[in-house]
Amino acid sequence: MLEIISGTSVKKLDADFIHEKGISSHRLMEYAATAFCDFIEKNFHRNDKVGIFCGHGNNGGDGLAIARLLWRKGYDVMVFYIGDYGAASPDCLLNKELLPDKLPSVTVCDERIKLIDYDFHVLIDAILGIGVNRPLDGLYLDLIGKLNRIKDATRIAVDIPSGLPADGCLVGEAFKADITVSFQFPKYSLLFPEHAEHVGKLKVVNIGIDQPFFGQFSEGKYFLQYKDIKTRHKSFNRFAHKGDFGKVLLVGGSYGKMGAIKLSSEAAMRTGSGLVTCLSPKCGVEILQASLPELMVMASEDDHYLGGIDVNELDKYDAIGIGPGMGTQELTANLLELMLNNFLGPMVIDADGINILSKHKKLLKLLRENIILTPHLREFERLVGSCENHQVRLKKATEFAQNYNCILVLKGAHTAINLPNGKQYFNSSGNQYMATGGVGDVLTGMITSFLGQGYSSENAALCGVFQHGVAGEIASVKKLRGTIASDVIKAIPKSFVKLKIK
Repeated sequence: MLEIISGTSVKKLDADFIHEKGISSHRLMEYAATAFCDFIEKNFHRNDKVGIFCGHGNNGGDGLAIARLLWRKGYDVMVFYIGDYGAASPDCLLNKELLPDKLPSVTVCDERIKLIDYDFHVLIDAILGIGVNRPLDGLYLDLIGKLNRIKDATRIAVDIPSGLPADGCLVGEAFKADITVSFQFPKYSLLFPEHAEHVGKLKVVNIGIDQPFFGQFSEGKYFLQYKDIKTRHKSFNRFAHKGDFGKVLLVGGSYGKMGAIKLSSEAAMRTGSGLVTCLSPKCGVEILQASLPELMVMASEDDHYLGGIDVNELDKYDAIGIGPGMGTQELTANLLELMLNNFLGPMVIDADGINILSKHKKLLKLLRENIILTPHLREFERLVGSCENHQVRLKKATEFAQNYNCILVLKGAHTAINLPNGKQYFNSSGNQYMATGGVGDVLTGMITSFLGQGYSSENAALCGVFQHGVAGEIASVKKLRGTIASDVIKAIPKSFVKLKIK
């Protein structure tokens, strides 16, 4: 699992690794440049013309090493120098000296910005790196502005887009990358939705720094990848029966909004639950029974909204998911309170369940460590108040999980799973085609299913979020923007295959 550390700690991390391994800082830079070039080779042709813009710091040094390696591999490369090379870092100067004599290069100045030949297939930004702590100005601002206006080239940032701070929110302008290739771990700010148009597609490449070197800089932030998930899944033998795979209850739905709880219930079944029961208003019984014959349905007393349930019925369930489509009427608020008071097993609260908590703050004291909340950004801000940016939002998410001793899953492009112990995990799976109604209800069903199968709350949240993203990736391969929530459910079985979970 990749540990995310602050930009200010990166130099010390690099120094410790260099000292321990007995290598030079230039050698580590060579590792990074090689990893970047491997990515380029896999994604771009040798006849693609490449322009590399290099500052005078270590990010520029990375760019110069990349230029040399690509040139040797047969790419048509041109280097653009920007900045004061009289004050360049030692490794930057060394890589400048190592450039082949025949590799074309030019120094960028105010006049030459206008004269730069922009007939490139690929533009690589190695201008500033993670050391930025103030808005761009002068020549840098002019150059970045011109590069951002180019339409016919793929823009790629080395480690982080120039102008973007590593740990905070952007002020002013920054390079707008189509792809950001970040070394060893994603920089914190690359995960903020406000920076999406600057980061583009995030790719993290390994440059050989072992995970133990991160320990002394740990801030409890981690980046989930494919290799991290399999060990968190439970395994079952051939003698397992449906009781071993868990009995779960999904609670939700109201007149005109039965689709939400139907999606959650079907997702729980596809995720492997042995028995799935749905508590819905009377108006939803025939809909659910007809659309999901494998589902058991209990009707609440009200025709259109969810009402009470016999608390003695709750103990037979291994986990409960509550909220999708159920509305926020007093009747449903009473139902949520009843379940929080009388069901001590693991629970997922989503959608209107979270909106009820926002309206009835007294219920927050009933949260506990085996309860998982799954708000999207607007639902979360109803809980905690408005947030000026995602950095603030993430801080409040961590504080909420710690204060209420629960798990909070803040949904989004890099869903953040916040644990009561202060740890924060960021998801790397999924894509933009999952931004459609009902996909969050699918996640509710998946996490509830894993809870019912006996997963710890932490593992249920991590496996549910990551596998939900994998299913979305699979579903959208052929359908792209036409992907809907039902497609994600159909892809859940394939996600088990892709992750090699038996």
